[in-house]
Amino acid sequence: MKKILFPTDFSEVSKNAFIYALKLAESINAEIVTMHVYQLPQANYVNVSEYLHEIYDVTELSNFENYKDEVPVLRKIAEANNLTHIKISHVLILGNLVPEIKKITENENFDFVVMGTKGATGLKETFFGTIATKVMNDVKALVLAIPENCKYHSIEKILFITQYKPEDTGSFLRVLSLSNIFHAQIDCLRVVSPHHEVKDDSREDWKVLVENNEVTFHSIKGEDVEGIILNFIDLHKINLIAMHVYHRNFFEKLFEISLSKKLAFHINVPILAIHE
Repeated sequence: MKKILFPTDFSEVSKNAFIYALKLAESINAEIVTMHVYQLPQANYVNVSEYLHEIYDVTELSNFENYKDEVPVLRKIAEANNLTHIKISHVLILGNLVPEIKKITENENFDFVVMGTKGATGLKETFFGTIATKVMNDVKALVLAIPENCKYHSIEKILFITQYKPEDTGSFLRVLSLSNIFHAQIDCLRVVSPHHEVKDDSREDWKVLVENNEVTFHSIKGEDVEGIILNFIDLHKINLIAMHVYHRNFFEKLFEISLSKKLAFHINVPILAIHE
């Protein structure tokens, strides 16, 4: 059975993302492990040593009680979506979030990490924030990030952002596998500068791999890469964006530009980060 790690901070953003974790688990026959990571307080004041263990005990107990209270909430979400048959277990960990996610995914062989992402509160902030970006960059499992305003829709159209390079082939095959699971259509898109000479184009090789799958290959010339992709998402009603992790800087640019346009495009589509 496959395994999905679901980091949660008990927020509404996390609860919204949990629906995607449940639906994915059903589709790929996986179990879910929810995970909450907490830190102990930093005590810097004088004469704290005699109270230190008591402070830590109270903090750990509080985190345990909070987590215990959240478990029934997650179960109710499963019930509301008729997914109570999904196996769900829970872990509470003391540590730093990103290193702990990286460690548990490697040691326990998780296939996916599904997590909610909070929106920016100011124009200077990127959409993902530090934690989700670091998880996408550092964690080798497939990372599915669910924006806070993203309401669940079945995955029918997947956008794979690519340069059609040979090193993208592994990621393309993973997207192709997911499209078979979801019975989804794939749109592969490359945005290239009008002044850029295209080399190492793997489209012809990929066409041999697709067989009976619904895959359309696009190449659009233009300088405004992020704007072109945002238009494509809106025009083609994309339900999931996927890309190789070496595009990580693009994540930030994509959401910065959506904010600079004063949210003319509402980014409410899950994004899948793929490592190879």
